[in-house]
Amino acid sequence: MRTALCPGFLNLHLRHCYLRMEEDTDFRIRFSSLGFITDHVGFRGTIKSSPSDFVVIEIDEQGQLVNKSTSGLISKVLPEPNNFAKKTKLDFQNKSCQEGSNQEVSTFTKCSDDDQNHRSGSEKEDTVNDGTSTGEEQVHVLGNLLDEKTNDLLTHFAFDIKEKWNSKTELIGSSPEFSLGRILDKNQRAILHSAVRQKFPFLITVGKNSEIVVKPNLEYKELCHLVSEEEALDFFKYLDAKKENSKFTFKPDMNKDHRKAVHHFVNKKFGNLVETKSFPELNYNAANPNIAITVRFREKKHKHRKRSLFECRDQKVIYTAFTLRKENLEMFEALGFLAIKLGVIPSDFSYAGLKDKKAITYQAMVVRKVSPERLKNIEKEIEKKRMNVFNIRSVDDSLRLGQLKGNHFDIIIRNVRNQINDSTNLRERILEAIENVKNKGFVNYYGPQRFGMGRKVHTDQIGLALLKSEMVKAVKLFLTPEDLDDPVNRAKKYFLQTEDAKGTLSLMPEFKVRERALLESLHRFGMTEEGCIQAWFSFPHSMRIFYIHAYSSKIWNEAVSYRLSTYGSRVVEGDLVCLDEDIDDEHFPSSKVHLVTEEEESASTYAIHQVVLPVLGYNIQYPKNKVGQWYQDTLSRDGLQTCRFKVPTLKLNVPGCYRQILKHPHNVSYQLMEEHDTDVKTEGSHIDEATLSLQISFDLDASCYATVCLREIMKHDF
Repeated sequence: MRTALCPGFLNLHLRHCYLRMEEDTDFRIRFSSLGFITDHVGFRGTIKSSPSDFVVIEIDEQGQLVNKSTSGLISKVLPEPNNFAKKTKLDFQNKSCQEGSNQEVSTFTKCSDDDQNHRSGSEKEDTVNDGTSTGEEQVHVLGNLLDEKTNDLLTHFAFDIKEKWNSKTELIGSSPEFSLGRILDKNQRAILHSAVRQKFPFLITVGKNSEIVVKPNLEYKELCHLVSEEEALDFFKYLDAKKENSKFTFKPDMNKDHRKAVHHFVNKKFGNLVETKSFPELNYNAANPNIAITVRFREKKHKHRKRSLFECRDQKVIYTAFTLRKENLEMFEALGFLAIKLGVIPSDFSYAGLKDKKAITYQAMVVRKVSPERLKNIEKEIEKKRMNVFNIRSVDDSLRLGQLKGNHFDIIIRNVRNQINDSTNLRERILEAIENVKNKGFVNYYGPQRFGMGRKVHTDQIGLALLKSEMVKAVKLFLTPEDLDDPVNRAKKYFLQTEDAKGTLSLMPEFKVRERALLESLHRFGMTEEGCIQAWFSFPHSMRIFYIHAYSSKIWNEAVSYRLSTYGSRVVEGDLVCLDEDIDDEHFPSSKVHLVTEEEESASTYAIHQVVLPVLGYNIQYPKNKVGQWYQDTLSRDGLQTCRFKVPTLKLNVPGCYRQILKHPHNVSYQLMEEHDTDVKTEGSHIDEATLSLQISFDLDASCYATVCLREIMKHDF
């Protein structure tokens, strides 16, 4: 059954949705230009009169509230097959060596975050023999991890790639991909990454939000132009195994220019991992100088560089999970304070989602390199900052963004009253509004807190500058003051006038952790383009990419407004729909997204709640109708027509995702109360002896905003 779109929505957007929002000086102006999907009148009221009026409790992947759960880490662990090859050395490879980007790319040049560092395998038996897995064992592992159909499709994909290469047929368009699906357990992903690469060294594996995607290894193809295919296969297996003190030797080669080309290729592609040298054969003859190139892994000379996988094996990383309760405190500020007290850095903390500032929030956290005992020791000290930690226990791994089922909200709306010129019974209005949104849902906008509450600068503007690699501009936007006379804004004003980072540091209050970290880097590296790049690295990866996501979120809000004002609740040709009814987050593969055909539009095959729109990134498709053109026009407007949504200088990769345009609240309950003794003032001259408050509780899926749901219920911008 379809949801009717209210006529007022269209009128509202004909007036507002095409306005250039970048020029807005107040997020309220920007947000009030967005529309509604329901047609009830609503009511007025005040939210967040105090933090205790807005309580947010994270729901873990098992559906448990984290303020009550005392069980293990909230993660799904796939059962380990009983017959995994015992020789496969994977016991230590889930230990991340460094915080990194959301995209996991299995290359041979670095050990980075999530699945990037999961590389193991076998070397040539005549070079190394320490019990690493054989090719047959990797085939066995693939058979255990993948269902028969996926395994067969992977094999066909691999053979198809080789066939095209052997026939000299160029791969047309973008590089072909094959998805193995989502693997939630990190150890399982590590095994699968390695098994695929060992069986098919001419392929690479890429991780995207727990999904493993297989692609052609173009570096393998390039090497095959220089050496035999057998040598290329063995070389990439050698690299993948990363066996300490091992060597790999190419076949002897009389041609000096050819050897030079091989040297150049290996050093250009993998120079930070290996080094090459040429040695004459044992039966060297000056008249017939056969010389072979030998490759070996570089020694780890710097103590403070990333630990090798072998060090990770010998020294297991400690992970401690806990529930964080905070009150009226920004999450990044809370993490900065915890990091100082524990002697770690903010990027050592992982979490499933961001939480409101003006609220009491409960969320799951994991911190690296801190024992449970050490965390318990600071409990009393952090209470002064309106924080508490509990459910403290040891776990095996960190959390990732999106690793939650949703959030539970307990909210009190104060001073509830009718809309202006509405004389209908207030209780009837409230009942009508709540039931309407329960049944029809709400437009799934990103909430205003996604963009910051400043009037001068919003987080999405900083994100746009970062996407355009305007690093100096991004720093200045971040340090732009509001029209307030307080120590923080006085310090910011001083910096923009002088660019004196050291002087600004002396003015910036200690509790502004992010601002001080940025200023300390600017003092060290200078206010140059390169200096500003270094300054952004004073923020953890999750914070750097937050600004990019804010820009993508702003564009998505505008896109859904345009979509609904253009087509209403009809599902039309060229729309994108999600084929999986059980999807409750944004991280589903493109294979679940379907482009609506003309025939399907005529047959009304799909309903509006199935429609999704892309959140900007390099791995999404756009609608094939007016909405798709709107995206292109908007990117051109913002100077991003050629943007690949990667910022290499900041190690940021944004694959993008899809977001449902409508969502529904779950487990809704509410109660209307009279308050006779309240400090909350009503608007207007008439004040009743008793004011009404509405207690409302509901659950929302991950990445949905309670303020957006309340806005739809109340028809009121806060």
